[in-house]
Amino acid sequence: MSGAPLCATLLVCCPDRKGLVAALAQLLYDHGANLLEAHQHADAADKMFFQRIHFDMDELDIPRDQLEDLLRIECGRYGMRWRISYSDRLKRVAILVSRFEHCLQDLLLRRRLGELACEIPLILSNHPDLQSVAEQNGIPYHVFPITAASKAEQEAREIALLEEHEIDLIVLARYMQVLSQEFTERFPERIINIHHSTLPAFVGARPYHQAHERGVKLIGATAHYATSELDEGPIIAQDVEPASHDDTVDDLVRKGRDVERMVLARAVRWHLEDRIIAHGRRTIIFH
Repeated sequence: MSGAPLCATLLVCCPDRKGLVAALAQLLYDHGANLLEAHQHADAADKMFFQRIHFDMDELDIPRDQLEDLLRIECGRYGMRWRISYSDRLKRVAILVSRFEHCLQDLLLRRRLGELACEIPLILSNHPDLQSVAEQNGIPYHVFPITAASKAEQEAREIALLEEHEIDLIVLARYMQVLSQEFTERFPERIINIHHSTLPAFVGARPYHQAHERGVKLIGATAHYATSELDEGPIIAQDVEPASHDDTVDDLVRKGRDVERMVLARAVRWHLEDRIIAHGRRTIIFH
């Protein structure tokens, strides 16, 4: 937005010890940064420290590359894993989709309404069905038909296209393909999947049918980072809707799709706003 201050968001995690909060705050203060938000979490069980700092850079007295050099030194002293992003560079998002359009349409609408601050330079699919949706939104649509025989070759083409477009985040908006280990490891903590159940229950491709067979009283969805283990990546967001014995499978699908849209959009927004730190098989979310 024109006239908005230039801001940055810093995420760090490291083994917990004294002085971590002060070290980063002092470095930023010394160079003119104005801290707007600072949230931290110390995990007693793992003895780990996590922090998100959001700060105004308008009065910073050094260029951002020099700031990053100083952060690299300071974070190195404490063994911190860290990353920084800037408000003047929108993240570039690729959406992967198959034939279901509800999550895709929701993400495109939220972006148009300004709820998701990002660029969407391309949509990838293994089917041509949703080409018209992409065209209506002025987004290039690339089809990569995938069979067991062509999977490795097609994934290599997809990866090349994603890297060519410098994609920061890949969103699996009901993309009904299992990504290979090579694919997920190429984009660690940068692939968000929506699974149509409350993981770890009902993994796989037909969770609503499993839920109906078990007579569940809550139907839900889970957004998580995709890893080489199917539906086992760190969970970002979950939600549920009430269900009853009167619900058919179609009723559960209808209710579930509503939850899928909300949960996926929530997870994508938190990632875009740099509110997530993945740690092992779980996440720390700074609200």
